[in-house]
Amino acid sequence: MTNAGWQQGLIRESCTMALRNIVKIDEDKCNGCGLCVTACAEGAIQIIDGKAKLISESYCDGLGACIGECPENAITVEKREAAKFDEEATKVHLAEQKSAQMQSNFVCPGMMAKELKEKGETSAVGASEAPSELRHWPVQLKLVSPTAPYFANADLLLVADCVPFAMGDFHSKFLKDHSIVVGCPKLDNVEFYIEKLAAMLQANKLNSLTVIHIEVPCCFGLTRIAQEGVAHSGVDFAFEDVTIGLDGNVVKRKTIS
Repeated sequence: MTNAGWQQGLIRESCTMALRNIVKIDEDKCNGCGLCVTACAEGAIQIIDGKAKLISESYCDGLGACIGECPENAITVEKREAAKFDEEATKVHLAEQKSAQMQSNFVCPGMMAKELKEKGETSAVGASEAPSELRHWPVQLKLVSPTAPYFANADLLLVADCVPFAMGDFHSKFLKDHSIVVGCPKLDNVEFYIEKLAAMLQANKLNSLTVIHIEVPCCFGLTRIAQEGVAHSGVDFAFEDVTIGLDGNVVKRKTIS
C-alpha cells in the first residue's frame, strides 16, 4: 500500500468514535519484519516505508493477536477514543486486497511453466563449472501454478529469496532433486502466499516440504506462511524448518507439525 492509499484509508474512518482497546505500534522499535501483518486476520496492518502501520482503526478489533508475533515488542494495546471496529467494512477491505492481488498478476512469457530436467537428471558436462540443479521454471511463489506437473509427488522447497545468495552450495546441498518456490515474507503479500501454498498442498500429494530462511527476524515470517498454508489447506502435514546463518551455514533444523 502506498502512502496515499494509507492516508485514504484513514480518511475513510467511521465518524462514530468509542472508548475501546486498539493496537498501538511503536515505530522506533519496529524493524519492519512484517510478522504482525501476517498475524492480523483483519488486514489492519501494512508495512509502509519499512515500518508497520495501522492503516485503519475501523479494521482493528483490538484483540492484539499481532502482539505475540512481534520480535521487537513494538506492539501494545491501549485504551483510547478510536473509530469503532467495523466488521462489514473489514470484510470488504479483505476482499479488495485479494482482488487487487489477483488483478496484479499478468501473463508473460517468463511465467510459462517449463520442466528443465527430470528428477535425478544431471546437466550436460561442461555446461557450467557449478551445474544448476533447477528442475523447473518459474520459481517465484506468486507466479507458479499450484497444479504444475513438477509439484506432483515432489519434495518441495519453500525458500526465502535471499538464501541462495548466502549459501554458495545451495544447489548441491538443498536444490538437487527438489522442486522449489521462492518469496520474501517481508516485501511480498503474505496472505496471497498462504493461499497459494494451501492450494499447492491441496492439489498435490507432496513427499515433503522444507522451509529455508535466513536467521534475520523478517525472514522467519516464511515459517509462519508455511504454518498458515498447511492450516488453510486442511492437510495434515509436517515440514522441516531450516535456518541459515548470514555466513551461509545451517544454524538450526527442526520439524514443525
